[in-house]
This record gives sequence, C-alpha cells and structure tokens, in this order.
Amino acid sequence: MHRVQSRDGTELACETSGSGPALVIVNGALSDRSSVTPLRAHLDRHFTVVGYDRRGRGDSGDTAPYRPERELEDLAAVVLALEQPAFVFGHSSGAILALRAALNGVPMQRLALNEPPFILPGTRPMPPADITARVAERIAADDREGALRVFFGEQVGLPAPALEQMKATPLWPRMVALAHTTPYDSALAGDSALPPAALLGKLSLPVLVLNGTASTPWLAETARALVAALPNARGKALEGQAHSPAPDVLAPVLVDFFQEARRNEV
Repeated sequence: MHRVQSRDGTELACETSGSGPALVIVNGALSDRSSVTPLRAHLDRHFTVVGYDRRGRGDSGDTAPYRPERELEDLAAVVLALEQPAFVFGHSSGAILALRAALNGVPMQRLALNEPPFILPGTRPMPPADITARVAERIAADDREGALRVFFGEQVGLPAPALEQMKATPLWPRMVALAHTTPYDSALAGDSALPPAALLGKLSLPVLVLNGTASTPWLAETARALVAALPNARGKALEGQAHSPAPDVLAPVLVDFFQEARRNEV
C-alpha cells in the first residue's frame, strides 16, 4: 500500500499489484479497495493494477465539506502519481466518477465503464431532488440503516423485498460501516441524468461501456444511450451477468479492450 495526496490535502490509500501498463480501478458505492482483490488474480499478469480507497473509505482520509469535484481531483492524483499513461475502469458510481473525470481532463489512455447509473427519462423514476440531503440527515442522526434504506430505495431504485434480502447477507454489516459515504455517491450522481450530449461529444478517447444481461433493464438502456453519445465508444453486453459481473467474465473483456491499445501501436 502507498498513499497519494489529493489537491485538498486528503490522503488516499492505494494498493498496487501486477506488472505492465497501469490500470486504475474505481470502485462503486459502499465498497473500498478490497473490492478489486477478486479481479487482481485475473489482471495482474497483464497490468499494474491500482485500486484505491475513495475518500472516506478504508484507509483513506476525508476532508469536509464533501464536493464531487474533490473526487475528480482524487482520481487525477492517483493517475498522475503513476507517472505513466493509465487505463481506467469504473464500476457503477465509480463509472460515473471515472467518466466525469475524463470529461474534466483527467488524463487516460482508455476508459471502461460498467453500468454507470445515469437514468434516462421514462426508464425508471428519478430520485427526489432532495435525496442527497435526506440521506445525509439520516447519517447525521446516526441512523446508518435508515440512510441505506433511503439510498437503496430512492437513489438506486431497489425494491423493498430485494433490500430485505440484502440485509440478510454477510455484506450488510460492511455496507452499514460505509453508510456515511452514501451521500457522496448521491451527490456524485447529481440529477442522475446523462451528461449533456455536447460535452460527451468532445470525449475522443476510446470508451467501452458494459452492461449485464441479467442486470436491471434500465441500466442497459443507459449503456446504449451512452455509446450513442460518445464519438469513440463501443458497447458490450455481458451474457448472464448481474450488476457486479463475475471477475472471470469481466477480466477477459477488460484485457482485450485495454491491450487493443498496444496492438494498435504495432
């Protein structure tokens, strides 16, 4: 593990393994850099894999007040510390973060996104405008499970029965421990709409947008719309995969996409 300092002084814990071109992985909501571990077994022989704790998680610091721009600066600090061109993969809210960072000029060679949860009008209800404030209020009241109920129910759109099933899994205590970061992911999503087409149209780097065929259908609609809006993007549906694809299914797709850059240089 090593540490990188972001622009506002926040210390970010990074973990590196493998060898080869740098691949930075940006995890989604309610997770830390340990979520990268299952992928490392498949990616380490191809890339120098960098996972980091987003601010407020794991061994990273946190600096109030939270602003989404600070997370863009965090990712920039991680990438620039590598002192070499980097590939970037973002999952879920981490995909929103990675895309917004690319649109704001954070240097990347290629970008892969798995199911960024932007919402197209008509595909599902939009989260209430006050969702971030309401989740933050639950955290301020030390009602972590209440914050998760609001976040999953209204931000994520998870049906109540599915939430009850999730509460019965071993992952729930870990999610409760990270619940204080749910306002961060909510703020990062903003109004949950796709970035403006004019802005997306300026992103020239190659982008791969993934979705799982067993995942929530509205996320597939988002993936297709994003591919259509980006000038140098392609989409791929991962057959039989849910929102978090199996590492042995996801990894070969990432390897093929990122190694294509090296093949094109030959």
